[in-house]
Amino acid sequence: MSAVGDIRLFLDMLAVERGASRNTLSAYGRDLSDFADDLTGPLNGATTEDVRAYLARLEAHGAKASTAARRLSALKQYFQFLYSEGLRDDDPCEPLRGPKKPKPLPKVLNEDAVDRLLAEARRACEHPGLTPVKRLKALRMRALLELLYATGLRVSELVSLPRSVVGQAEAFVVRGKGGRERLVPLTPVAQKTMRAYLDALEADKRQAPSPFLFPAGSAEGHLTRQAFARDLKMLGAAAGLNAAKLSPHVLRHAFASHLLAHGADLRTVQSLLGHKDIATTQIYTHVLDERLHGLVSTCHPLSEAS
Repeated sequence: MSAVGDIRLFLDMLAVERGASRNTLSAYGRDLSDFADDLTGPLNGATTEDVRAYLARLEAHGAKASTAARRLSALKQYFQFLYSEGLRDDDPCEPLRGPKKPKPLPKVLNEDAVDRLLAEARRACEHPGLTPVKRLKALRMRALLELLYATGLRVSELVSLPRSVVGQAEAFVVRGKGGRERLVPLTPVAQKTMRAYLDALEADKRQAPSPFLFPAGSAEGHLTRQAFARDLKMLGAAAGLNAAKLSPHVLRHAFASHLLAHGADLRTVQSLLGHKDIATTQIYTHVLDERLHGLVSTCHPLSEAS
């Protein structure tokens, strides 16, 4: 079977058995194709030395440790699949260990910066002389921003929300990575903002019927992650923030970090973020460390002792 055929079988398995998202499948496909292009022989016949040489070339070309680790992970899973299916007698990646990745702290906006961003989104909706098209876009941006900061949704989950989530009392269910469902609570402000936006959307006679809360002319039928990220940077610049450091994922980090700073526990934040493993959520323990240190410093009876 050709490399393309083997890769397709592997991706089909990920989609059917593991519920991998379209973005995940696309990333795995690119990584495997890149490795296949690097080989002189067939992909399914690659050796341990082939993989080791490929990783060395990535390093020589300045690839980050995280990039090399991700590609090795893709190769490991691919060859484990071939082995389990009887398409190979061995796993060439078995002896290999990925490069050690640094664990940088997540980029987080402080609460003042988020307040400024939200305030700018609200001002944009109230700007005098807005055309109906610009007003609807401003209301959409405010709804996206309020929802993201109120829920910590992944950007792919946010832009693809169905209209049916509006009006579902104080929470709705979202299907996240791996097809896992979780309950997403909503603040009263987020509910009100969503309703105001949806009312304006449904009043716009130019809008074609759509099941999505944020419809667009994309192939998916809803606003793309890239379009939202672009608009968010523009809003951030208008609010006087460093747009280069602003992204939907940074706001997801802000949601988690600010909850922890105000007393939420790590397990609750894990559930809200939809992390399968608590270890993923533990990137935020620096926030807990700071809060606990502050509690001891201010509340312990000996904290003022010399």
